[in-house]
Amino acid sequence: MKLSVIMPVHNRERFVVPALRSLLRQRDAAHLDIIVIDDGSTDGSAEAVRSMADENPCIRLFRHAHMGVAAARNAGLRQLPADAGFVSFLDSDDISLAGRFKADLAHFETRPGLDLTYSLMTLVDRIDDETLEPAPDSRMMTLRGLSLSTALFSRALVDRVGWFDEEFELSEDTDYLLRVFETGPRYELPDSVAIYYRRHAGNATRENDGRLRDHLRAIHKSMRRRKADPSLREAPGFFEYKSPPDWQGM
Repeated sequence: MKLSVIMPVHNRERFVVPALRSLLRQRDAAHLDIIVIDDGSTDGSAEAVRSMADENPCIRLFRHAHMGVAAARNAGLRQLPADAGFVSFLDSDDISLAGRFKADLAHFETRPGLDLTYSLMTLVDRIDDETLEPAPDSRMMTLRGLSLSTALFSRALVDRVGWFDEEFELSEDTDYLLRVFETGPRYELPDSVAIYYRRHAGNATRENDGRLRDHLRAIHKSMRRRKADPSLREAPGFFEYKSPPDWQGM
């Protein structure tokens, strides 16, 4: 059964190859299907992906005009093969840890009917793109927070939740995860790190005003949905720090 990973890309020529390498090293864990959606990049991102796809047929590249990350994620969902049993996401500047999918899939094997695993992430300000590990002088913080990339979803859950809301410019992931947990899924919270979240000057999360505005709008929409439909669940409080931050304001 395939495990499809959806990766939106927009002007990430510098980072996309290490991100893809971090996935390719996990081909022993599952039949990987890597769906890359180039969202109108104007740098060499698409060419970098195509070069890797030429040598790795499990990478599939699709290109469209710049429409935003929510539309890119939806384009990836439209490319899911019929035999994809699991779905994950990875942003094109982050790193998926070695062994992550093997560990996640073990939870599905031991717990029939599981809908998703939702693991930890480590925020890192410097990553060695050769070793795919934090640089010796990097600052780090490990936590369980809002990140699509720390989740491994069953295909049934993804089909049930539906599309990303393309009205969101920055917090489409928050809105999606709230809708995931509103369905009352059966989930595990492994105490293992799924991704290194790369902090750099180009992170959208640094656009604090817009991010906060969209984040609050996602919460408000969730509240309205649950008020209109009492069968929907409130998202659990799963945010937690697992290690002290090495610096403030991450």
